[in-house]
Amino acid sequence: MVSKISDQNKTPTKRQLFLKTGKSFDVALIDVNMQGTSGVELLDTIKSTSPNTECLMLTGINDARIAVKCLKKGASDYLLKPISRDNLGLAVKCALERKRVLDILHPRKKMTSTALIHVEAFRPIITRSPNVLKILKEAELHAMSDIPILITGESGTGKELLAKAVHCASFRTEFSFTPINMASVTGSLFDAEFFGCTKGAFTGAEKARMGHLEQTNKGTLFLDEIGDLPLDLQGKLLRVLQEGEYLKLGTSKPQKTDVRFISATNADLDRFKDKGMFRKDLYYRLKGALLHLPPLRERKEDIPLLADKFLKEFSYVSGKEGISKEAGILLINYDYPGNIRELRSIIQLAVNLAQGKQISADFLPTYLLKGKPVLRSYSQQEGSSIAPLKEVEKAHVLKIYEQTDRIKTQTAKLLSIGLNTLRRKLNAYGVA
Repeated sequence: MVSKISDQNKTPTKRQLFLKTGKSFDVALIDVNMQGTSGVELLDTIKSTSPNTECLMLTGINDARIAVKCLKKGASDYLLKPISRDNLGLAVKCALERKRVLDILHPRKKMTSTALIHVEAFRPIITRSPNVLKILKEAELHAMSDIPILITGESGTGKELLAKAVHCASFRTEFSFTPINMASVTGSLFDAEFFGCTKGAFTGAEKARMGHLEQTNKGTLFLDEIGDLPLDLQGKLLRVLQEGEYLKLGTSKPQKTDVRFISATNADLDRFKDKGMFRKDLYYRLKGALLHLPPLRERKEDIPLLADKFLKEFSYVSGKEGISKEAGILLINYDYPGNIRELRSIIQLAVNLAQGKQISADFLPTYLLKGKPVLRSYSQQEGSSIAPLKEVEKAHVLKIYEQTDRIKTQTAKLLSIGLNTLRRKLNAYGVA
C-alpha cells in the first residue's frame, strides 16, 4: 500500500489523523515543504510509529543539507521535482523491493536465517563473514525478482562472481549470462556490439551480426565497470532499460528484448552523478537494488578459507604441504589493496616457489614481511615468542603508514581511527 502525503494536508491535525488510522503502509511519498507542518517532522513521526514504512521524500529544492538530514532520519530516497511518472514508478518499485527483502531478513520475522536456498548457485563464493553471508542472502532474494542490481566494491572483491551467482539463482539460469567490460566499449562500435546489425548496414559490415541484447535474450547482461561508459552512450543504454526495445543497425523496426541487467563498479557513481559525469536517470534505473561487497581487509576471517582454496587450485601438479603458522599470520595481517585477486596471485607465486614444500614465510612476497623484523627483534631481546600488544600495534600502524606512502588521512581511514589519534601515535613512535 502506498500513501502520498503532500500539500493537501493543510494542518498537523490531518497528519495525526493519518497516523491514527491504524493502517500499515509499505511506502509513503512525503513532500518536504507542506503547509502547516514540515515533511521532515512527518518523516520523524512515521519512522517512530511505523519504522518499516519506506519513505520517499519529494522536493522542488535541491538542498544537500536537507537531503542528508532526511536520509539520516531514515528516508529511503530523496527525489527532486518535477519527477516523471516513469522515474517515480521506478522509485516506488525499488522501495517495495527493498521492503520485501528487509521484511524477510528482519530479526523478528520467522525467516531469520541467512541460510541459502540456492546453495549451488552461491557455492563459488567462499566466505564465513556474517556481513558477506547477509549480502549473499539479499542477493538471492533479489534474484527471485527481475529488478536491476548495482554491485559496488573495490577491484578484486568478486563482483562478477556475485552477479553470476544471482543469475544462477534466478529463473533465467537456463539462458545466457553475458559479461561485458564497459571500459572497452567504444562509441563507434557500441550500436553494433549491443544492438547487432544487418549485412551492409555500415562500411565493413560484410555479414549480419547478433548483438549482446539478442544473444542474451531471456538471460542476464552483466555490465562491468559501468562507470566507464561514455556519457554520450549512456542515453542509448537508458532507452533499452526504459522501453525494453532497441533498433538493430540497418533496420527501422524496433526489436523487443527480455534481459535482466546487473551492473558493477568500483567507482563512486554518486559523485559521478552529482558532477554530471553519469546520467541521473540511468543511475536510478541501474540502482534498483544495491549490493556492496566489502574489501578483504574487512573480512579477515575469510583469508584462511580463500588461501586454502587457492592452495588446492594451484597445487594439483606440485603437491602441497600446507601453509606454515607464521606464513598464515602474515597473510592475515596484510591488507590486500588488490583484494581477493591479489591473495590468489600471492598463493600462486608461493606454490610455484615452494615446489611441493610447506609454504613458509620465505616463499611469500617481501612486502608482506615488513612487520616481521619488529616482532623478531623484540622476541630475541626478551627471549619470548609473544610480543606485547603495544609492539604489535606499533608494527601494524607503521606497516599501514608505509603502505599508504605516509599519507596520514588514508592511513587513519584504513585503521578506522581519527586523524588526531594517528598523529599522537606517530609522534610517540618518533615518526613525523
